[in-house]
Amino acid sequence: MEETQTTAAKGKRTDIRTLWTLFKTCFIISGCTFGGGMVIISMLQKKFVEELKWIGQEEVMDLVAIAQSCPGVMAVNTSIIIGYRIAGVFGALLTVVGTVLPPMIILTIISACYVQFRSNQIVALILKGMQAGVAAVMINVTITMSGNVLEKKEALSAVMLAAAAVAILLFDVDVILVILICGLISGFVTVGKLRKGAAK
Repeated sequence: MEETQTTAAKGKRTDIRTLWTLFKTCFIISGCTFGGGMVIISMLQKKFVEELKWIGQEEVMDLVAIAQSCPGVMAVNTSIIIGYRIAGVFGALLTVVGTVLPPMIILTIISACYVQFRSNQIVALILKGMQAGVAAVMINVTITMSGNVLEKKEALSAVMLAAAAVAILLFDVDVILVILICGLISGFVTVGKLRKGAAK
C-alpha cells in the first residue's frame, strides 16, 4: 500500500491541474486552520496522503521531522518540502505562497481592527471554542504518528518515542534537541547495519 502511494509522487508533476491543486489546498488549509504547525500538518496529511495519495504516510513523517528541525515556521517549512517533492521548485514556491498568503491577509485585517477585536466578547468566545478543536486535532496527529512508529515493531523506535515524550513533557527539554539526538542515534544505528551488511 505504501509503495502504491509513493509511486505516483516519484516523478515531479508540473501540469497546471497539479500546480493549482497544490496552491489551492495550501491556501484553503492555511486560511481555515487555527492552532499552529502541527494542526496544519494534520490537514496536509489528510489531503496529500489519504485523499490524493501523492505522498506515502511514512514519507510524511520524514518530511515533518526535517521541517521541524529547520529554522522558520513549521507549517511553511512542511509546505515547501511537500511542494518540492511533488512539483519541484515551482511547486515549492506555490505552496509557500499559498500557506503564507491567508495569515498575511487575516493579520492585516485584524491589525487594522485590533482594538475592536481585543474588547469583543464574541471574538474571545470564538477563540476559546477554537482552542478545543485545536487540542482534538493535535491529539489525532499524535495518535496517528505514534501508531505509525509502533506499527514497525522496532524496539529502538518505541524506546526513542517514549524517551522523547518523557523528556519533552516532564523535563521540558527543547524539541529541536530531542529531534537531533534521535536523528543521531538512528544515524549511528543505520551506519552500523550498513557496515554489518557490507562485511557479510
